[in-house]
Amino acid sequence: MPQSNTVVVKIGSTLVANTERLTPRFGFIQRMLEDVAKLRARGTNVILCSSGAVALGLKIVGERPETAGVSDKQAAAACGMPILTNAYKQIGHEFDFEIAQVLLTLGDFEDHRRFLNTRNTVFRLLEAGVMPIVNENDSITTEEIRVGDNDRLAAKVAQMVDAKDFIILTEVDGLFDRHPDEEGAEFIPEVTDVAPFMEATKGKSTLGTGGMTTKLMAANIAQEAGVTTYIAHGEHDNPLSSVLDGERRATKFIAHDTPTSGWERWIANRLQMAGSLGISDELADEIAGGDRAIRREDILSIDGDFSRGDVLHIYDQQGQERARGLSDFTSEELRVLAVNPHLDAEQLLGYTTKGEVIRSKNLVSLEGRHLLWDAPEGSELSGHGERPAS
Repeated sequence: MPQSNTVVVKIGSTLVANTERLTPRFGFIQRMLEDVAKLRARGTNVILCSSGAVALGLKIVGERPETAGVSDKQAAAACGMPILTNAYKQIGHEFDFEIAQVLLTLGDFEDHRRFLNTRNTVFRLLEAGVMPIVNENDSITTEEIRVGDNDRLAAKVAQMVDAKDFIILTEVDGLFDRHPDEEGAEFIPEVTDVAPFMEATKGKSTLGTGGMTTKLMAANIAQEAGVTTYIAHGEHDNPLSSVLDGERRATKFIAHDTPTSGWERWIANRLQMAGSLGISDELADEIAGGDRAIRREDILSIDGDFSRGDVLHIYDQQGQERARGLSDFTSEELRVLAVNPHLDAEQLLGYTTKGEVIRSKNLVSLEGRHLLWDAPEGSELSGHGERPAS
């Protein structure tokens, strides 16, 4: 069910919450939803991914952004989410539309069945004319199971619903070649490849968990899905339509004109690394060039504790990430197979298997389309062909 008339909007905390008073900025929310109503009247579906719940709840739990710990922020999220939702709901009623809250965790994106269930829920809301507001469930997530930033969460939502456009509203006009406060910083109006700009984008906002780096990562995820991304300043009378209509300055990230399939996008665009494998340079080249599975005898190293069905990051002997793919084995099973390459797999595992660790249909080459992840620290990517120790 493609949603070519859908725009996903990510709104930063400092736009929604007053930095000092930690209260809702009703003027901004009013302007935002008035513009949403205009887009809906034009036949455009809108999905919001709004930060701000933690900031709005900190005052209730007696904390400040600079001193709050993890449990403080989880409690603040529980307090702040009703405030945020109520503000959107009450103002939405002024423009005669309903909203719905969709709370997600990392597993809702990384597990394919839950990914599809979430997708179906969002589609049903859009079909009913209800505007979804999607947030990470910060009140229950821990570091191990959280997305960590609403920029990438919003990009995954845009990917999930096959959106046409993705707008990230923030405190600056868009991307600059260095920090915008530095003398001589130049505005970048259009980007095809985000990689050259990653080093120039360190830092984060006062209230938020992500800076420009996470926004570029989000733009890359959206580009791969064929979604056009914009980074723009949130303070404008028509914050969304003015960007989509080209009426003001914003950085536009050009979508790939040949997006991969939904299955391949789900495999390739990860939010966390479950585990990784090291393979030979020659095999990595074969994977990039065509239809090739990864078999037990191909493995040079294994890193991480993962389950069957987790997506693994594949590295060559130089430590360069080359592919991502769906594992047919747990890490424990795979280590047993890899260190005993000459023993029968059924004898080792107790069931029959072809020994294909990642089938070719579940393997995606990353050549030239994705931001690559560094090899995990401590992974045994020696490049010499040793098999991993048991």
